[in-house]
Amino acid sequence: MKKVSFDNSNNSFYVELNQEVKAHFAQKGIKSTGDYRLYFKSFVLIGSSLTIYFSLLFLGLPVIAAVALCLVLGFLLACIGFSVMHDACHGSYSENKTLNYIMGLTMNGLGSNAFIWKQKHNIIHHTYTNIDGVDDDIAKSPVLRHCYSQPYKPFHRYQHIYMVPLYAVSSILWALLTDFQKYFKRDINGTPMNNFPLKEHVIFWATKVLYIVFYMIIPAIVVGMKPFLIGYFLTNAAMGLTMALVFQLAHVVENTAFADATSAADKLNIEEAWAAHQMRTTSNFAMDNKVLSWFVGGLNFQIEHHLFPKVSHVHYPELSKIVQRLSAKHHLPYHYIDGFIPAVQSHFKTMKLFGNVEVPEYKLRYS
Repeated sequence: MKKVSFDNSNNSFYVELNQEVKAHFAQKGIKSTGDYRLYFKSFVLIGSSLTIYFSLLFLGLPVIAAVALCLVLGFLLACIGFSVMHDACHGSYSENKTLNYIMGLTMNGLGSNAFIWKQKHNIIHHTYTNIDGVDDDIAKSPVLRHCYSQPYKPFHRYQHIYMVPLYAVSSILWALLTDFQKYFKRDINGTPMNNFPLKEHVIFWATKVLYIVFYMIIPAIVVGMKPFLIGYFLTNAAMGLTMALVFQLAHVVENTAFADATSAADKLNIEEAWAAHQMRTTSNFAMDNKVLSWFVGGLNFQIEHHLFPKVSHVHYPELSKIVQRLSAKHHLPYHYIDGFIPAVQSHFKTMKLFGNVEVPEYKLRYS
């Protein structure tokens, strides 16, 4: 793993922010973890997904209805990832650690693995956001170029087009390829993984088998091979596109900064505090859209999530007011894009930009 350090000698922004956020919860007399809003959402999303799954298997629906429900199912599975799994794996779903662990296993229900995801996301991505060579979310790819410091290939000029089908199969790749690569290599983009406890080995293999049984074998037997294949790919296309786009809108857009650890001889020194780095590498979007915020689990408030990952997403809109005020006071940027469609457009523009610049003078896009 490339070594990265932050200069936390001037951390006044984060110190003051923490004080105000703690005061906010104390004055309101509420916990920073999830509440009835999150638990109701969990019931709706999981209940709806199970209802659609069994309807597709046993109701003999018309083709058009089945296609539509497969797409809806994929979207709802992504929303379970955003709203239930994400909070639970960060420990913000509940104060009860056991409940957090159990609800975090919804990640395994989506086909991936919660134990691996916590290390990839909670530890690596949240600490080293948008740092090439460390952050696995922008890891060097054979086909995608996520920042200027990554090697340029002529075919990258088309990546803003072909990334769409890649996003569509991303959930299949997580379930059937990349999890196994990380499991056997014990490595996440150059960072050694923590040792697997025996329980996690058992859960890894058991849930992979259950994924194959419930997502493949049972549907193929009940509805037939052709309908199963069509439904499987439609469901995963909706889930993969939804998850990939929402996560990319937080960090790979026009207003976010990147850093390069790949060219550092020994250690990359970020000349700002960790919290300031989060402000420069992260962006919010569609902050006024309450419906979208409900479905994406508050991930349109990505700045607040990165600063307070152990706070449930149901509190982010209120916290955003505090973060905006203090970021202005401390002369730090507060990146946001006003709307979902403009944010998607910004991501496509950014990927097109990275695909068309061959040998740029690379620097941190800190502004």
